[in-house]
Amino acid sequence: MATDDLAQFAALVQSLLSSENECRSQAEAAYEGLDIKQKLTFLLQTMRNAENAMTIRSMCAVLLRRLFTSSFSDFWPNLSPDEQSTIKNELLLAIQQESAPSVRKKLCDASSELARNHLDDDGNNSWPEFLKFLFTCACSTEEAFKESALHILMTLPGIFGNQQSHYLDVIKEMLSQCLHDQMSLQVRFEAVKATTAFLVANEGEANVMSSFRETVTALVQTVAESIEVQDADDTVLKCLIELAETLPKYLRPQIENIMTLCLKTIADASLMDNWRQMALEVIVTLSESAPAMVRKHSKFIPLLVPQVLALMIDVEDDEDWSTADDIEEEDNDSNSIVAETALDRLACGLGGKTILAHITANIPQMLANSDWRFRHAALMAISACGEGCHKQMEIMLSDVFIGVLPFVQDPHPRVRYAACNAIGQMATDFGPLFQKKFHEKVIPAIMLVLDDYANPRVQAHAGAALVNFSEECPKNILTQHLESIVGKLQEVLNAKLKELLEKGTKLVLEQIVTTLAAVADATEEKFILHYDKFMGCLKFIVENATSPELKLLRGKTIECISLIGLAVGRDKFMQDCSDIMELLLKTQTEQADEIADDDPQISYMISAWARMCKIMGKDFQPYLPMVMGPVLKSANIKPEITVLDSDDADKLENDADWSFVNMGDQQSFGIRTAGLEEKATACQMLVCYARELKEGFAEYVEQVVKIMVPLLKFYFHDETRIAAAESLSLLLECAKVKGNEFVQEMWLYIVPKLLEAIEIEPEKDIQAEMMLGLSKCIEKLGKGCLNNQQMSSLVTCFDKLLTEHFQRQQTRQEQRKDEDYDEVVEENLLEEDDEDVFVLSKISDNIHALFGTYKEEFLPVFDRLLTHFVKLLALTRPWADRQWALCIWDDVLEHAGPHSETYQQYFLESMLEAICDKQSEVRQASTYGIGVMAQNAPGQTYDQALREAVPRLVKVIQDYESREEENIPATENAISAITKICKYRPQCINSHEILPHWLSWLPVWEDEDEAIHIYNYLCDLTEENHPAILGQNNSNLPRIVTIIAQAFHKEAISLEDDVATRMINIVKHIQSNPEMLQACVSQLTDDLKQVLGKVLDS
Repeated sequence: MATDDLAQFAALVQSLLSSENECRSQAEAAYEGLDIKQKLTFLLQTMRNAENAMTIRSMCAVLLRRLFTSSFSDFWPNLSPDEQSTIKNELLLAIQQESAPSVRKKLCDASSELARNHLDDDGNNSWPEFLKFLFTCACSTEEAFKESALHILMTLPGIFGNQQSHYLDVIKEMLSQCLHDQMSLQVRFEAVKATTAFLVANEGEANVMSSFRETVTALVQTVAESIEVQDADDTVLKCLIELAETLPKYLRPQIENIMTLCLKTIADASLMDNWRQMALEVIVTLSESAPAMVRKHSKFIPLLVPQVLALMIDVEDDEDWSTADDIEEEDNDSNSIVAETALDRLACGLGGKTILAHITANIPQMLANSDWRFRHAALMAISACGEGCHKQMEIMLSDVFIGVLPFVQDPHPRVRYAACNAIGQMATDFGPLFQKKFHEKVIPAIMLVLDDYANPRVQAHAGAALVNFSEECPKNILTQHLESIVGKLQEVLNAKLKELLEKGTKLVLEQIVTTLAAVADATEEKFILHYDKFMGCLKFIVENATSPELKLLRGKTIECISLIGLAVGRDKFMQDCSDIMELLLKTQTEQADEIADDDPQISYMISAWARMCKIMGKDFQPYLPMVMGPVLKSANIKPEITVLDSDDADKLENDADWSFVNMGDQQSFGIRTAGLEEKATACQMLVCYARELKEGFAEYVEQVVKIMVPLLKFYFHDETRIAAAESLSLLLECAKVKGNEFVQEMWLYIVPKLLEAIEIEPEKDIQAEMMLGLSKCIEKLGKGCLNNQQMSSLVTCFDKLLTEHFQRQQTRQEQRKDEDYDEVVEENLLEEDDEDVFVLSKISDNIHALFGTYKEEFLPVFDRLLTHFVKLLALTRPWADRQWALCIWDDVLEHAGPHSETYQQYFLESMLEAICDKQSEVRQASTYGIGVMAQNAPGQTYDQALREAVPRLVKVIQDYESREEENIPATENAISAITKICKYRPQCINSHEILPHWLSWLPVWEDEDEAIHIYNYLCDLTEENHPAILGQNNSNLPRIVTIIAQAFHKEAISLEDDVATRMINIVKHIQSNPEMLQACVSQLTDDLKQVLGKVLDS
């Protein structure tokens, strides 16, 4: 190759590194114009030429790696074996001959990428010479060669493929020797990185973990050395963080040394902040990944907490902080923010029992300190630990609140801000208890800070605290303070609007409209009296806040107007509705070209339109053509995704718009998160339109379903998937107006993708939401909605989910035997169990929908899952398993007709036993089933079982705790079961003996479905003058009238129900006898008299 060509290529590479955009762009175009063989040849030759600058050689190695990463399959097969061999040999020679460490690492990266491409899916390695090279370098006496081997292993820990088990002892020996290399600190550092990468890549391999257990001591010692040396490379300490996150049990033998090392590092103020923060991150990560292990070494917690609080004190005193109108984003790398986040995570990870006492031990002296930074840190610490220490802090909530309250009047604005922050956070973490206990003190305190006009940032934060307080506050409590709150908000709003017009300041105004919206949303129709005080001002802002810097204010005001409209209702809001719609449409149409994709108004507008739809109902339909464009555009946002080298990912690590997931082998998956919230909001609004407008939304159904169905697998945002699942049954309902053929086509598009999404969904709670969506679709479409193949797919999916359910329960049982098991671990395991039970409940919902739709025709399919439902019933299973299994067997009784008796061997005895189960939910499922059995089962198959059930049901009803709140549903279902046995199976019960007791058990009100059965039977017996009910000389009539009045008072019966008419007629019949009426009414309370009077008048 001509020397001139190589010189020109070197110059081209130099231009690729240019800081000038034009020069770099021209060079990129020229480089891309070369064919692949030219690129390979030029890159290899230029890279091997030691006379070229180090930056040029390094860039050539980077470009070579990129070719192997992005284009390998396109060009490699087209090279001759000799060409392939040359490239391999040249790369390995380059590593051996390169003198610059930074270039040598880039060469190792390129070689590793080439080696990765020589591993097939079965782990076969078609470049065995590379492994030989790796071992040769590792065993070399040359420091540079050892470092190269270790760097390759770090970059490509899976290099051994299916031969790994064969080489495992050799690999361990190689890494162990390098960790103990006394000649080179850098070799030891590289050995830590390589060992970490190899262990993380094999985290599920017990034999690897066992083999490498003894390496942890040297690894931790080397991490300690890296902290002492404090060179620019902090990746060794980052390895400890990665191991703490992924393999905490590997670190167990060294946990005390790790804690001691990290505490020493955190406390050393002479070290760079990022090193101290990483040491803290090691402990925090261990507290999250292995909290029980850390709790066993709780002697370090009293040493740790003061260190974290000391970092929180490290706050700069900025004189302009409290008066700034444009808030800069907080420095997330500052000691104070890192420590505050760490305290939150420590509390959530370790729990309040472990950490709260050590926090509260330090708080009083910090609050008493004359330095504002200590008081600020103490209040922010209270905010940070509430979520994780919820149970323990709730007990002492009064003391905490009393300690915080005086600081809303602290002389320093940052402390007043922190006090508002603490109050707002407590309102969120402990609501509504906090609001109920402290509203009389909180509201005046916030009102006081809302007068802090000299410090707008503090004033705005008081408004934010009022938002937190309102969101969790019971309406009746907030309404007590509504006059004073509204008066203050009106005062601040008017003052700040004037200030905006005069000075252009907007921070407080943006917050106040948000606060106003929250108060209206919480007080609902009670806000009607104050509506006119604000609407004119809010409309003025929307109409006039059109400059770019006021976009956020305008968006928040639009949100405020729509929330107020929703709160006060259609009748009040309609006086301004046309004006509001005109303003919104003006923004949507006339200013459409001026609104950028990232304009904050867009998401506010999308949500506001949906609220307007809720307010206006069907009257909103004409506006759909004008509002759907932006909603569909936002719902269609495609996130920007990329796969980057870890080096490139590190450069974007602090970019708030990007999120990265480490994929191993030195690669990271990145997604640009900007726009994801907007997309989710748009999807939720489409759900709202479909729900509210029904057939009025039919025109958009086809377009929307094609957006929503693919989003069932949109794993970048949970709320988007939930909205997609929720939308499907609603869209099917909307589509009915377009005809059955269209609906069937649409369902054929939905169902395979929905079933697949359910099966592979990684989040249990979202998986449950998808199954709920499926059950609603089945109920909407009815019999025949699933063909044989789809039904088979559904059963296969349920079979897999139920198998996993049992496996996860078994795993949790094994975790209870772990040496670190404690009561906090048990709490976490129970939370996991709750997630599993939620999924189980949705499987039950689907079985219910299928039985309700297909009746006995579903039984052959049901049989494929039979063993699971029998297993769930076993007394050894957790109570929730038995509850949902009984619900499924209830469906068999209800819908399988005479075929149910074929299955009684599987469930009948368990159902009878469960009537008196200690868990009320199990009792409810069982007693409901007995009622179904009495009402639905044909012939006399179950008569003996019903006779056996009666005394058990009576025992449940007459238990002294039967009317405790948690027991009422089970008790009422037992009463209903007795009712149905009396009505449908009188041969199984002594009615004359039981009915006087039965009357004494009324009223019922909790279970509205069962109430209808019970009150209909009461009407039957009363209308036929049954002596056991009417009593001697109609002596029970006052009791019957009282029961009827109580039923209406408790809203157990709707006036629209047929049984309501029967009950009213009974009372009216009694009215014909004034003497009897007086006897009945005299026993009623004033409330019951009033309710009965209204019912009779209706």
